[in-house]
Amino acid sequence: MKASEAEILIIPGYTNSGPDHWQSRWETKLSTARRVEQAEWSKPVREDWVAKVAEEVNAATLPVVLVAHSLGIPSAVHAIPLFRKQVVGAFFVAPPEVDNPAVRPRHLMSFGPYPRDPLPFPTVTIASRNDPFGSYEHADDIAAAWGSLLIDAGESGHINAESGHGPWPEGTMVFAQFLSRLKA
Repeated sequence: MKASEAEILIIPGYTNSGPDHWQSRWETKLSTARRVEQAEWSKPVREDWVAKVAEEVNAATLPVVLVAHSLGIPSAVHAIPLFRKQVVGAFFVAPPEVDNPAVRPRHLMSFGPYPRDPLPFPTVTIASRNDPFGSYEHADDIAAAWGSLLIDAGESGHINAESGHGPWPEGTMVFAQFLSRLKA
């Protein structure tokens, strides 16, 4: 599948993805990409975020590919039962441990726990060994439950602009390869 053959939904996490974040850069470069805009970026409410993801998927006119970062991941996964349009794949980056009481801010725990059923479409999960919001072991466990291909990003922090992943060419290459294997 080519990027032009799918609607690429960019699903940012807590506080949104700023202009230097790889998600924002991809949104600008990919003609069929659009961001899922949340009403409240700094005080996320699970039900609202999940409903907004489902609304955007269900408004699609092409097959959908999800590109979720951090808190966007549980938002997308919890929204799956509400999807009425075809999602052909999901690219998950830096899954937070939303069921860990040590995670801050605490209200992010309302997005946990993750569903553990196998996901109904192909997924890739990319996780860092030193992400302050989620351990690699947690990412490995949840990816295995979902049937997701886990990619070890090494010591890459939260894989965002703050950790030096603005352009993120390695991510672009992995995403392109992932897309090439999807079928509508």
